Amino acid sequence: MGFLKVVKSIINTVVKLSRPVFNQEDNILKFKINSELFYSYELEDFDIKTRHDSYTLNAYTLKSKDLFIEYVQTDSDVVWNGLASSLYINLIKQKLKLNSMEVLEKHEFNNYNFITYKIDNHFILNFIYIYELNKDVFILDISSKLYTKLISNFIKDYSYSFEKNEPDTIDFNFSIVRENNMNNYFSYESSGN
Repeated sequence: MGFLKVVKSIINTVVKLSRPVFNQEDNILKFKINSELFYSYELEDFDIKTRHDSYTLNAYTLKSKDLFIEYVQTDSDVVWNGLASSLYINLIKQKLKLNSMEVLEKHEFNNYNFITYKIDNHFILNFIYIYELNKDVFILDISSKLYTKLISNFIKDYSYSFEKNEPDTIDFNFSIVRENNMNNYFSYESSGN
């Protein structure tokens, strides 16, 4: 009997650890906070586009009124040619022709990075970066709603103290996967031979 309990415990641990940190299904975004706790965020009126690149297994962009998400799952032998979150921020700067991105706050927890930027002294951009083995999720939140609710799962008394943007402040229409051909953001890992 003791052996079966040990095997069951190992299986439960593996299942808990193997659950994805981020998942999107049935109009719900699901975020793994820890092995026991998940946070769900319902989406309204969104457009999703599949992105294709020879280095990715699964990639898409999701756009709603307040959120822009890019999900990238690369093949196991693919590496980013730099820090994925920095490459993404540079793509934002380039595509939106930004002059400045001032960091107002930055928090890191497990597989999550939360950064609030003031863009060109004009509007606030909340950036959530989630990473797993061969998976990267980039979330741009204009309204700060998801950002605030998600970070509150890590900081219980969190208070968002930045100005709120007007609706439709900016239109995101780019993809790091779509731009990979031109900019070589990720490629196959060299074997070293």
